[in-house]
Amino acid sequence: MEPAISIKDLLVNQGGNFSLSIDRLDLLPHHIYALTGPNGAGKTTLLRIMALLITPQRGSIRIAGADGTSLTRQRRKVTLVEQSPYLLAGNVSDNLSFGLRLRGIRGKEQVERIDATLELVGLAGFAERKADKLSAGEVQRVALARGLVLQPEVLLLDEPTSNIDSKSLQSFETLLNSLPGYGVTVVFSTHDLAQPGRLDSEMLRIEHGRLLDRCQKL
Repeated sequence: MEPAISIKDLLVNQGGNFSLSIDRLDLLPHHIYALTGPNGAGKTTLLRIMALLITPQRGSIRIAGADGTSLTRQRRKVTLVEQSPYLLAGNVSDNLSFGLRLRGIRGKEQVERIDATLELVGLAGFAERKADKLSAGEVQRVALARGLVLQPEVLLLDEPTSNIDSKSLQSFETLLNSLPGYGVTVVFSTHDLAQPGRLDSEMLRIEHGRLLDRCQKL
């Protein structure tokens, strides 16, 4: 099976105090991967590299099926949701339609995609809800929907549950666990070492910019 993302001989230097070095990492399609490690270990840096937002000093990042295409087209296969997502002013639909408009998707297809994605993330009927009236958990779901509406092959999430209250956590984790069934490869970072076990995920641990031995699904 061709990896969804393949990294080889990666080296990224960020100042004199930190470098990220990975000899080889292959992530299979339609799987969930939990990226763990202490603060400053390199989790966010690795996610941004996978999103093709950071160019390494050495090595390669290959997105499945993107050989020979432009960087813009490669980036369209991957979506990164930041730890503290910023929602645009306006309503939920405005936030989801922004990226679709940039890709030339308008009219009926845009409406259908937005409605289907909001239903997927448990926010059916929220299209006209004002962004500044949402709870923290709803903001996180809208940010997730904003990424999913673009139909990425790989979804990268930086600490997606760090700002979610305990009552919303279980339903959000259930949502994440369902995404591979929709054809998405998920990579999320977390400080909660019990979370990979609650999700059907493989754990990738980073310490001091180095990838340790991989742990199979718990």
